[in-house]
Amino acid sequence: MALQNPPAIVFSDFDGTITLQDSNDYLTDNLGMGQKQREFIGNEILEGRTNFRDGFREEIESVKTPFNQCVETLLANIKLDPGFKEFFTYCQEQGIPIIVVSSGMKPIISALITKLIGPEAVEKIDILSNDVRLGGDDGANWELLYKDPESPFGHDKAKSIKEYLEKHGYADLDQDSEGLVSPKLFYAGDGVSDLSAAKETDLLFAKHGKDLIKYCVRENIPYTEFNDFADILNKLKKIMGGEPIKDFVENP
Repeated sequence: MALQNPPAIVFSDFDGTITLQDSNDYLTDNLGMGQKQREFIGNEILEGRTNFRDGFREEIESVKTPFNQCVETLLANIKLDPGFKEFFTYCQEQGIPIIVVSSGMKPIISALITKLIGPEAVEKIDILSNDVRLGGDDGANWELLYKDPESPFGHDKAKSIKEYLEKHGYADLDQDSEGLVSPKLFYAGDGVSDLSAAKETDLLFAKHGKDLIKYCVRENIPYTEFNDFADILNKLKKIMGGEPIKDFVENP
């Protein structure tokens, strides 16, 4: 869903950001290698000893359950951030597109959006993500398909953001572009899969207590902290009301 000259665009991670739990972590912890080994791999990624693409593939390949059963398990257990529905409604009313930029898998994200937010939301939220190749009955044989297999991230979120802006004509807008003004760009995320997108927008919302904040502090990347989408909505309303973005940056 692209709108003509929107006042802002919100790019957001999905798992652990729009949802309370990370669906990929849930599958790995409960149907795959287990939490301890997954957390070991996550730390290896954060410390730069392996890349996200290879570590995430190892986690997902440890899950041997048929894909349809994986989706059913997630639909029964994954919960929505309590502030997201109000945030979604506000963005719809203000003409602000929400773009999911995820290292998860599109069929899972679509199924969760349909259940947790509503069938109409799938038509209104663009999903830029990895995908799945299915084989056998009920997806008995399935594999992760990376959007950018050549990238160490598997899905290069920075690239996806840039391509989205270029595709919809937002990349080159300025104050003199026939009265059009570049929309304010926001990104919300929580973890290591968001590292490539951390520098691509005007303001980064980084989730309290999660790995993305550790990275931002280490790399001196400006961010503002949030606990849930009620926090993001509160700050977004103030910015759209005219308060300068720089007033919200916690490590300028």
